[in-house]
Amino acid sequence: MPNGFPSSAHPSTVERILAGLAKLSLVMRHEAWRVSGERGLTPTQSQILSAVAGSRGPIGIKSVAQQLAVTMGTASEAVSALVDKGFIEKRADERDGRAVVLRLTRAGRREAARARQWPDTMLEAVQSLPEPDQAALLRGLIGMVRFLQEQGAVPTARMCVRCRYFRPNAHAGTDKPHHCMFIDAPIADADLRLDCDEMEPAPAELLPQLWSDFIGSRAP
Repeated sequence: MPNGFPSSAHPSTVERILAGLAKLSLVMRHEAWRVSGERGLTPTQSQILSAVAGSRGPIGIKSVAQQLAVTMGTASEAVSALVDKGFIEKRADERDGRAVVLRLTRAGRREAARARQWPDTMLEAVQSLPEPDQAALLRGLIGMVRFLQEQGAVPTARMCVRCRYFRPNAHAGTDKPHHCMFIDAPIADADLRLDCDEMEPAPAELLPQLWSDFIGSRAP
């Protein structure tokens, strides 16, 4: 019992981080239900609109289910509701007439734009942090998401650190140490993305080196 307190009064750093994440998760779930409910949608329906809007090509229900880490049944039910609401259309895939892809209607595109906006409460909470703390938090989240991906606990995220355009630590010693070949410009830790529409996966054999170069880099 350090300092005379029971061990439970001295949680580890890891336990404190998890406790904080749990509190943030409660807020995120509450806000997702509140905002979606105001528009007559469920959080899953809003996420599907975002997924279809962010796809670089035709996307089917199976791919949507994988991105959201939900069952095919859950995705199919939510898509059917969005079709009924006039936000999504089902069409035959031009590459495979037997397959069905999802497309947003005009109303669906407007709704998807709203669905991709973060709740003001969470935006203000993150913006209240100093910029160095925001960048450090983002780096930490990227590391956690990457680990969970490799464990199969979350669907593959379209992150910079797994992208063929990403060059970590290409400008070492500067305030923008990385380079994005897609825009051909240096980027800072604060510019890194967890879900980028332009992301293209790097070859599997290059991923360990990308990550090694990334975690070895630090902004000054």
